[in-house]
Amino acid sequence: MFTKKNSFWLLGLAVLMTLLIGVFRPTVLFDYDFESFFPQDDEELSFYQDFRSRFENDNDYLLIALGRNPDIFDSVFLAAANSLNENLKNLDRVDKTVSLLDLEEPRLNPFGIRYRRILDWENQETLNASEETILGSSSQWKGNLVNENGNYLLIILKNQQRISKEDGDLLYQQIKNLVEGSGIIDYHIAGKIRAQGEFVQLMQEEFSFFLGISGLLIVLLLVSIFRTWWGVLVPLVVLFFGIIWTIALSLYFGKPLDVMSVMQPTILAVVGLAALIHFFNQYLTQIRNGFKKDDAIQKSFSELSLAVFLTSFTTALGFVSLYFTNIPSLKFFGLFTGIGVMLMFFAVIWIAPGMLYLLTPFKVTDYDSFSVMWRNGMRRAFLWTMSYFKLIFGVFVFLTILSGIGLSKLQVNGYILDDLPENNSLKGEFEFFDKEFGGSKPLEISLETGTEGSDLMQFEVLKEQEKLENFLKETFNTSAIVSPLALVKSLNKATNGGNEKAYTVPSQGQLKRILPYMEKAIETVPLQILSSDLKSGRISTRTEDMGSLESGRMKTKLEEFLKTEINPGLLEVRITGTSHLIDISHESVTVQMAKGLGFAFVIVAVIIGFLFRSWKMASVALVPNIIPLVWVCGIMYLFGIELKLTTSIIFTVAFGIAVDDTIHFMTKLNVELAKGKSWLYSIKSTYLETGKAIILTSLVLVFGFSVLTLSEFGVTFYSGLLISTALIFALLADLILLPVLLVMLKNKVR
Repeated sequence: MFTKKNSFWLLGLAVLMTLLIGVFRPTVLFDYDFESFFPQDDEELSFYQDFRSRFENDNDYLLIALGRNPDIFDSVFLAAANSLNENLKNLDRVDKTVSLLDLEEPRLNPFGIRYRRILDWENQETLNASEETILGSSSQWKGNLVNENGNYLLIILKNQQRISKEDGDLLYQQIKNLVEGSGIIDYHIAGKIRAQGEFVQLMQEEFSFFLGISGLLIVLLLVSIFRTWWGVLVPLVVLFFGIIWTIALSLYFGKPLDVMSVMQPTILAVVGLAALIHFFNQYLTQIRNGFKKDDAIQKSFSELSLAVFLTSFTTALGFVSLYFTNIPSLKFFGLFTGIGVMLMFFAVIWIAPGMLYLLTPFKVTDYDSFSVMWRNGMRRAFLWTMSYFKLIFGVFVFLTILSGIGLSKLQVNGYILDDLPENNSLKGEFEFFDKEFGGSKPLEISLETGTEGSDLMQFEVLKEQEKLENFLKETFNTSAIVSPLALVKSLNKATNGGNEKAYTVPSQGQLKRILPYMEKAIETVPLQILSSDLKSGRISTRTEDMGSLESGRMKTKLEEFLKTEINPGLLEVRITGTSHLIDISHESVTVQMAKGLGFAFVIVAVIIGFLFRSWKMASVALVPNIIPLVWVCGIMYLFGIELKLTTSIIFTVAFGIAVDDTIHFMTKLNVELAKGKSWLYSIKSTYLETGKAIILTSLVLVFGFSVLTLSEFGVTFYSGLLISTALIFALLADLILLPVLLVMLKNKVR
């Protein structure tokens, strides 16, 4: 297949494909959609989608805090804030704003209901009275629309539901321009449309950075390994084509580049380079053995194509196994990266032979002394391994047990913005709102009237809601709550002349008095909190992002509270919302890992079993690839690295890549055994022949993935760190433990 003529045809085909991509260029899209991390085909997601259709999306808002020292109760400041607020309302794609500048309190009298503005900054005497009320006895506004110290005023801007990324970017820029032009210097802004825009900007910067840094790393590695101009040029062309094909394919299928895609160029580059090293090392060996250039090229690629195909295939499977999770972002990252690995394999065998025929000289500098040094070093390593095989086996078992203990103690915990750099300004903004305004993370509770209740406005049902809301405030430390009960309490306050002490559940008689005003009062609530038949409703509030682990503990307490304290015949309660779904995604990380690894284990076992016609041999081959994953868990526990949705991918990816060296080793062992050599001699010969390539490719992969630790994204940093660590462990297992296992079990694996 790899004759000069065929190789030139394949090279021409590769060039043509790349030219077509240049002519019919796909649209480059970057995106960061929080919902791509929601678990699909999940009953919780279905429930939330129904809840959202009846009420609204819970995270389509922007928090804007306007500050003044010593407090906000200054007529000039409030006039400027009100002018800004009115300008914000007039923007396209802004549904409404909610603040003390907008809100009016109801007052009930014999003639009906009237409303009074909460803040009247045009009258200083009234303003002073408002300050005393809001910062003094009020439980409605302090810590919610104004902070505890009274020096920040909050505007909650409700933007268009499920706004697109492009429209969100445009709207945020308009909002930012208005805030900067308001004359108010001290301000903070956080919310979905800002977060998505800044995530994408960071991704674009990192994507370009890793393309450049990967290229530089590859050049340095190629120069140090091959020390020839063609040994640098050919791989660069191959890797460039493979990366372009992969990115173009995903864009053609409408898959935008996201936070996971940042890693793709580096991953594809190091995987492709590892394959090229095997081919080039074999080619140079054939030249030094006296073969002519054309024969050496044909022989090298013909002999190694199957082994490299298998290693590429298992690496691809490591990524594709992520497709069997139910998280869209992981599914499509795994699918397109897996396809990309195979495209890189085809780039190698289509481009490299033809370029070698065209560019390489007839003679290659002789490095026999260097080769002898390698071979002597590998021989000494093998003899040492055989001399201390019992000790080696014991050390591996001991370290694996210790790491297994660490694995059992690993905690699953994730935050909404934990992939952002610690010093990122956006992260600081969200932390500001967590501290000053009770939280930035939405908390949604669905309310349904039970079989024994008439509607959510029934007195007995309201008393159940009161117990629930008191529990939420105490346990979740929520900001002010918007709910049917809050509406009733505000109307009760209105019937008592605005007395703060009347902001409570009314008596049954008082409830009957205020119910006729309910319909008009509902229209003034900034959120849709009740269905038209009053049988369904919602509690909407915000909490601090305390992480999925602590959030899970609180939800467990909520479930226990509902079972023991809430009468389901009167009120049915269920937590929901986008934050809840993201927490579920983090909590399901162990299931996601099990799915991916289980699939990868089975496929690799089938491949090894097929090569040796022995399931025992397949089992032995899996051991040195499972142990590194357990050791990585031990390292994670030792350094306090928690499991989360985005770090769960490292195990399937590391396994898929690490198993390549095992397959090379086992394939070579199979060849040696087929020659009729003894079991021990075949192991030794395999060790000496494959050891150099295994070490070189492992080092290339480790250096390549280590580059990812330069990333500011948490998912990219930890992927680089932990996969590199796993590959080092896998190298030790393949060159130290695997020969020991084969020697110890020689009578049981044949």
